[in-house]
Amino acid sequence: MTKIFPYKYDIEDLDNGLRLITVKTGYPNLIALYIVVRAGSRNEIEPGKSGFAHLFEHLMFRGTDRFSSEQYDEILKNAGADHNAYTADDRTVYHVVFSSEDLEQMMMIEADRFQNLKVPIDLFKTETRAVLGEYNKNASSPLTRLLEVTRDTAFTTHTYKHTTMGFIRDIENMPNMYEYSLEFFDRYYRPENTTIIVAGDVGSESVLPLVNKYWGSWQRGVYTAVVPAEPAQNSPRHAHIDWPTPTLPWVIVAYKGPAYSDRRKDMPVMDLISHLGFSESSDLYQRLVIREQKVDILMPLFEDHQDPFLVMVAARVKDPADIHGVSDHIISTFDSFKKAEVPGERLEGVKSHMRYDFALRLDNSQAIAAALAPYVALAGEPETVNRLFDTYAGIDPSDVQHMANKYFDISRSTIVTLCHTGK
Repeated sequence: MTKIFPYKYDIEDLDNGLRLITVKTGYPNLIALYIVVRAGSRNEIEPGKSGFAHLFEHLMFRGTDRFSSEQYDEILKNAGADHNAYTADDRTVYHVVFSSEDLEQMMMIEADRFQNLKVPIDLFKTETRAVLGEYNKNASSPLTRLLEVTRDTAFTTHTYKHTTMGFIRDIENMPNMYEYSLEFFDRYYRPENTTIIVAGDVGSESVLPLVNKYWGSWQRGVYTAVVPAEPAQNSPRHAHIDWPTPTLPWVIVAYKGPAYSDRRKDMPVMDLISHLGFSESSDLYQRLVIREQKVDILMPLFEDHQDPFLVMVAARVKDPADIHGVSDHIISTFDSFKKAEVPGERLEGVKSHMRYDFALRLDNSQAIAAALAPYVALAGEPETVNRLFDTYAGIDPSDVQHMANKYFDISRSTIVTLCHTGK
C-alpha cells in the first residue's frame, strides 16, 4: 500500500540529543519551523505545581539578554513571519512560518530563546497573572469545566488528572514560585527533549549546518521525570456540576482507554470506533441530533496520549429531563461494539475516509509540519504515521469487538453531568 505520508524526510541526531527532521515538501517559498518539546502537563509531577508547561508557552516569548521580546517581535514582523505556540498534555510546540531566505535568522533567534531565556521576576509575576486571567476566561465555558472535572474524577494518581492549564489553586499560587519556574525550565528545555521539524522546499544539507551552528552547543540535561502510573479503576465514577448561570445541560461519558501505539491495535481501534459510533454519519448522531433533536452537539474525544488516557463522548442536551437518557444512549452505543461485529463494508468505509481526510490536509508545508508535530512528540519520527495507517488497514471486525470488550467495561467508566439548577 502507498504510504500515507508521501514526503521524503531526513533525520539527524546531534551529539547533545537534539533531533532534526527535515521534510522536503516541494512547496516553494515558505518554510515551516516547528519545535517540539516533549514537556506538557504530563510532566508536572509535583503536587501543587501544575500548569507550568503552559506557563512556559507564555514565558518563552519574554526575551533574552540578546533579544528583548520587542526585538524578537520586530524581527518576525519585518520578515513577515507567522508565529505562535501551543501546549498539550504531552508536548509544547513552538512554530513559525517564514520565507526561505530567512531560514538562518529564524534558526538563530529561536536557538537563542531556547538556550538563553531570561525572565526577570517582575515579568514572571505579570505573566502568571495573565495565565490566571486566561484560566478564568476559559472557565466561563461549560465544556471546559466539564472536561476539567471529568479528568479530575477519572484519574486519582496520574498527572492526566489535571488539564494543561493546571489546577486553579496552583495557578493562583504561581506568582510565588519563581524559583521553581527556573527549575522547570532547566529540567525540560533541553536538547534531548526537543525535536526540530523543518518543512519546505529545503533539504537537510541546508538545514543541518545551521542547526549545528546555533543549537549544537546546547547542553544536554540530566533530569528524567517519573510519571506516576494510574492504578486500575474497579468501579464507575460520577460527578455533577451545578452551573451558576443559565446554560444547556451537558453530559460526558468516558472510559479508561489505551496509550498511543502505531503497532498495537488498541488505540487505532478506538479511533475507528470514534467514527463508527459517534461521528456525524453515525446512527447515534442521526438519532439524537437529526431525528429526535434532543442533542445539538455530540462530540467524540478520542485523543492520542503517551500514557493510557480516556475515550470520551460529550453531548449538549436541549432539555434537562433528557440528560440521563442521552447518557444511556451513549453507553448503549459503546456496548453495541461489544455485542456484535461491525459490518466489514462499513468498517472499510471509515478506514478509507480517515485515510483520505488525513492525506487531504497535507496540502502545504505548514500543514505538513503541524500534522507531524503530535506524532513526533509521541513516537519521535514521521514514520509512525505510516505504521499507524498500516495498522488501521489490518483491523477487522473481530478486532473492534475484542477491543470494545477489553475497554468498555462500566467499572472503568466516568460520567459527569452539568446543568443550571436555577436555584
